[in-house]
Amino acid sequence: MRLLPFLLAAEVLTLTAVAQDAASTPPAAAQQTPASPRPAARPSTSSPEIHPDRRVTFRLTAPGATEVAVAGQSIGKAALTKDDKGAWSVTVGPVEPGVWEYSLYVNGVQVIDPGNPDIKPQRSPRTSILHVRSEPPQPWDYQDLPHGTVHRHQFSSKSLDRMREFLVYTPPGYEVDSATRYPVLYLIHGFSDNQDSWSGHGKAHWILDSLIAQGKIAPMIVVMPDGHPVPPGGGPREDYWKSNSEAFEHELVKDIVPQVDRHYRTKAEPLNRAIAGLSMGGGHSMHTGIRHLDQFGWIGAFSAAVPEKDQVGEQFAKPEDLNQKLKLLWIACGKKDFLLERNRGFVGLLKEKGIQHQWLETEGDHSWPIWRGYLTEFTPLLFKDTAKN
Repeated sequence: MRLLPFLLAAEVLTLTAVAQDAASTPPAAAQQTPASPRPAARPSTSSPEIHPDRRVTFRLTAPGATEVAVAGQSIGKAALTKDDKGAWSVTVGPVEPGVWEYSLYVNGVQVIDPGNPDIKPQRSPRTSILHVRSEPPQPWDYQDLPHGTVHRHQFSSKSLDRMREFLVYTPPGYEVDSATRYPVLYLIHGFSDNQDSWSGHGKAHWILDSLIAQGKIAPMIVVMPDGHPVPPGGGPREDYWKSNSEAFEHELVKDIVPQVDRHYRTKAEPLNRAIAGLSMGGGHSMHTGIRHLDQFGWIGAFSAAVPEKDQVGEQFAKPEDLNQKLKLLWIACGKKDFLLERNRGFVGLLKEKGIQHQWLETEGDHSWPIWRGYLTEFTPLLFKDTAKN
């Protein structure tokens, strides 16, 4: 991987870009060194180890522990056994292909797997990632095809008067072609996650790379902001939802969108700007998108914590305006999702008001495997008939 630093405007203090498939050039001395033999087998402390038959071995060195278990998506729960050297292990599976979350439990305490550097990005990280590739590969699997770049920004938020951060994906070829302008999708994470979650765990950049390579979507820029301008704390959750949604709306529209349009080759009009998110981020998307039809022409809500009626009541009083300006309002939720009834109620309100929308009720619960699928279905619907704008 290669780090590509470059300078933005004064308010952007730090910006780095990580290219997914570029390799660093070794120093001259290293280039002259004869090739080393193939490395030996992975050490016994490595974890997880994925076998060719998709069985997976988890390991932990903890001589003082009295009980160790592993639990997570697609693997259930299994106890590890201890050898005479204090090393614990268990082999489970075969495990279904996918990107899964799991944790170790040491004497009943949930911990991240210390043998696995692949950690799910969260406000309070507590799970590791198990990625079992599919054959043929799915869009969220790494593939040998042209890749875009994920840029990291730290900036001084005028709205909040403190440092903030967002990530930006630029499609393959963006750095080479200096003339082309692109539509933009603002993509927002859920309550327990952060601005790294859509790329680090959702694999949004690989999904976009795959769909672009297949010709299923137009190349686009994707902005992944931090959905917590108000840090979660004590007090009723509904009060937090409202204050956080309002702060997010203000920062996105006043600070982030103008900054992205200044520093990237965007198509800066609502027909070429979309907003979507999952859970809390789905609520942000509907709340901000519906209230700013002059900014966003496409809205996606994945298992959304839908906004309250009073947050969008003024806009719902003018359904003809919504129907005229909004190209797509796409809402999806799983049948086992705890937010399903709230989504059904919101969809019922849309029907009552005569507001055009697409409603998709799918199998599944409130989890990332569902949201990766939603992103794969949603993005091909975007920016239709706007390529020449």
